[in-house]
Amino acid sequence: MAGDTITLDVQLGRLLLRNPIGVASGTFGHAREMAGFVDLDRLGAILPKTITAQPRPGNETPRTFETTGGMLNSIGLANSGIEVFVDRQLPYLAKLKAAVIVSIAGRSVQEFVKMAARLDGLPGIAALELNISCPNVSGGVDFGSDPSLCEPLVAGVRKACSLPVLAKLTPNVTDITAIAKAAEAGGADAISLINTCLGMAVNWRRRRPYLGNVLGGLSGPAIKPIALRAVFQVSRAVGIPLMGVGGISTIDDVMEFLVAGATAVQIGTANFFNPGVSMQILDALPAALEELGVASVAEVVGTLEVE
Repeated sequence: MAGDTITLDVQLGRLLLRNPIGVASGTFGHAREMAGFVDLDRLGAILPKTITAQPRPGNETPRTFETTGGMLNSIGLANSGIEVFVDRQLPYLAKLKAAVIVSIAGRSVQEFVKMAARLDGLPGIAALELNISCPNVSGGVDFGSDPSLCEPLVAGVRKACSLPVLAKLTPNVTDITAIAKAAEAGGADAISLINTCLGMAVNWRRRRPYLGNVLGGLSGPAIKPIALRAVFQVSRAVGIPLMGVGGISTIDDVMEFLVAGATAVQIGTANFFNPGVSMQILDALPAALEELGVASVAEVVGTLEVE
């Protein structure tokens, strides 16, 4: 099977991606900064850093700490606010061929809805990702840990805008499938999972936490088994597509997520230590599909055999 016969495009509800490789929110800087390392037009999706209605200064420093197999961060959704994003970042992003999925976070249903309505119809935005799973801000996981809060939030956003909607879920819950079902019931086109796992690091000599905010979100290779588990469980609980996130840094990681049930993936922490990783993975993807004897990404999704 020749490489040029492989079909890489994938469908996430109403959102069509040219390939399943995306870069995760909060890990890619401003896309313009990464253009020297990555051919941005080749990516399936770009998720800029989460934006909020008003500017946020973020949490107390230090905000990051390297751990075994990963990193802790407690950025606290630091950003310049939605209007600065629309005025200064979106014009550049709108020129790219990659699908731009804008990540938004709000303190209430009304704030999420208002932001969604503001972004609806703006050139260059392919979809919205609802960040209802940030562990680093007060109330950041409320909508992502209670099904009764998650469903009306997603439904409100769907009603307020015509863009495809993805809900990004937290692993810091007892049953992630219950939250996923609520997002599906609210009308989500797809689900992104997972966000970071809540953790901490301690300097025992000083008897102080390493992070200024004490707790932070763990990301990187250390959380890949948790993310794979979540994708596997949720793929069997809902009928909408999934984007797998968590510890992806190689083509093998990508293929594991696809087989486990993800239709597409987002590469996060790996961008910090290997800025060109998305291009390396994209280059290797056709051969990996050929190895399985398939002609498209869709043929691999959810094919894990457990019996």
